[in-house]
Amino acid sequence: MPTLDLPTLLAAVTAGGPSALSSVTPLRPAAGPQAAIAPAKYVAGTAATYVYGTRYVDGQAQRTVLVDSSQSLGNRIEQSLDLAITDGSPVLGVIPRIRVRYERDGRTETFTDLQLPHRAFDAHVRAGTSDGKPVTAHAAYRAARDATPLDASGLLAVSPISLVLGAWDASRRARQGRWPSTLTGEIIGILADQDPAAASPTKGGARVDPVGMSARLDQTTLIELAEAQRDELSPDTYLKIVNEAKKLKDGARGSASALGFGGIPPTLGQLGGVACSSIIRSHVLSFAALRQIRFGRGSRGDAAIRAVLAAIAINGVVRSDAELYLRAHCHLVEDGPAVTTVDRRHGNYEEVQLPEVEQVDALLAAALDEAREHAGLDWHGQVFEVVGNPAIIEGAEDEQSEPNG
Repeated sequence: MPTLDLPTLLAAVTAGGPSALSSVTPLRPAAGPQAAIAPAKYVAGTAATYVYGTRYVDGQAQRTVLVDSSQSLGNRIEQSLDLAITDGSPVLGVIPRIRVRYERDGRTETFTDLQLPHRAFDAHVRAGTSDGKPVTAHAAYRAARDATPLDASGLLAVSPISLVLGAWDASRRARQGRWPSTLTGEIIGILADQDPAAASPTKGGARVDPVGMSARLDQTTLIELAEAQRDELSPDTYLKIVNEAKKLKDGARGSASALGFGGIPPTLGQLGGVACSSIIRSHVLSFAALRQIRFGRGSRGDAAIRAVLAAIAINGVVRSDAELYLRAHCHLVEDGPAVTTVDRRHGNYEEVQLPEVEQVDALLAAALDEAREHAGLDWHGQVFEVVGNPAIIEGAEDEQSEPNG
């Protein structure tokens, strides 16, 4: 079986080439088939739920649960690329990117377009400054926002990941950039219980405090503890503690559970693990979507740049697939080799093998050399630096929520 190589990518991103590459991997719970897993949780109204659906699997309709969404898988791909750059990958390190810098509590925090949810067009980017002027007035950023599929050079120069995984300049009054993701994927589980009336499973929750299962304190003590931790408590938690304490009269004592004291008796109610007969991870890289993008470098030059974008996508897939960590109580392993195919049109396809982590950078390096020669691509790790708006970091809060899993 041939390993995916540069000639295959170049042919795929040239007019008349294959429509897509797909990679499908069987997975299973690390503890074995008897183990339940925690799929992705979503909020419906005020309650958490799983996403159930019907898919066509092995020739028949099967009831499934969404284990990981396309957006989540895309974020994992970005994270794998970002970590490789942080670890000093010389090949991935040449990719241009946007970096937003904040100062918080005397420390510098940075976030790139590989981390920000809307990539090049994220609110943190648009609210900042660069070279002493608003980012939205900066010539390089304006060129990125004004890019179109007929000439995407401006966006390519500052945020190529936005062309690979998509971005939408949704807040702009006119000329909104709408870049669909060329790489999609998901993980689904085939439910062991195929009864459509089956209820979502539940699990028990409890907390043991070795000092005491209940802690009841007087008004003064509750308020003093809240004040001492005020800078670290969320505003809602702080106000809840203080307001409840102020209601106490005549030496009465109130619960200190909001401060984390005391235990919780075993209760049912949280979403529990789901049993699956099989679990499937899939990725699709659309060559047809890549072929819609041009860069003003001529047919061969544009194809060379598209091959670079495809190689970035493949690099992220290979790296993220090697790191099978999703969330607590959802530890998976591969149950067989990935089956990767390239569409050959008219119902035909060719099976190929993706490079391993150790070799995948070589594919990107070859694509970069091709683009340098035939498209004049000049990537050397350019970073579009943005100073984040301090008002944003001052107003940032983390909402309290149930951990996923």
